[in-house]
Amino acid sequence: MKDWNVVVSVREGHFPAACEFLKEYGTVRKTDFFNVVVMRMDDVQETLKALEELIVENAKGLSFISRLVPVTHTFSFQTPEEFEAKSKETVLAWVPALKGKSFHVRMHRRGFKGRLSSMKEERLLDDFLLEALDRAESPGHVVFEDPDAIVVIETVGPRAGCALWKREDMNRYPFLRLD
Repeated sequence: MKDWNVVVSVREGHFPAACEFLKEYGTVRKTDFFNVVVMRMDDVQETLKALEELIVENAKGLSFISRLVPVTHTFSFQTPEEFEAKSKETVLAWVPALKGKSFHVRMHRRGFKGRLSSMKEERLLDDFLLEALDRAESPGHVVFEDPDAIVVIETVGPRAGCALWKREDMNRYPFLRLD
């Protein structure tokens, strides 16, 4: 499925149950990666609200999910250079929202082993955003403890998804587990 907008990592031993549960919220597709599915949710915000209510009613409601990460922008890539160019283009749109804010980039890579380094790409995009913020005369700063925002990048093979999540959203939806 190329048009996914959510990546879900499932806890070991819960894959069939998780897939069945997630079908209620959108189209679910297995990936070539252990305990990882991609989804297409029609209304991500409504789904997040529904999952939030589920947790309020039952604290163990999503215990089979390790991470659930909605993304707002996706793109395909074939090389590390293409990934870097497209990810820079994507995150550049978030410079106005990051003006004067603390943030960091967090990447979870599946595939491209030995060709893409999550840590290297995180640093590259942190630096790219800091430079763009300096040029906009509204410096930001990279912080890992309680940042104002996290730029997430999820790769699944030759597809990447990116999103900007603000502190309010991360506090409201702790099941996202963006870091």
